[in-house]
Amino acid sequence: MHSTLIVARMDPDASVDVAKLFAEFDAGDMPHRMGTRRRQLFSYRGLYFHLQDFDSDNGGELIEEAKSDPRFVRISDDLKPFIQAYDPATWRSPADAMANRFYHWESA
Repeated sequence: MHSTLIVARMDPDASVDVAKLFAEFDAGDMPHRMGTRRRQLFSYRGLYFHLQDFDSDNGGELIEEAKSDPRFVRISDDLKPFIQAYDPATWRSPADAMANRFYHWESA
């Protein structure tokens, strides 16, 4: 399984709206198309964490392919009022907001 973690800024009061947008998005076939196995959203003191687990290591490639899908474009636009780049000066794409894993452990 492959995971990505996106870090951004979010007003904590927006969590209900953001969760609703993702619930609607995840109810369709887009997660399957992107190879998404699990999505988890977290907030902490004005920060937003979006943990996404994929069936395989090619999740990034599948997301790149899905970016032009109108449903992907729509949720990206719908999230803009709620999610802001962690560092707007350096943000160009979601890849600029992805945390780098530096340790991993799992049960055998």
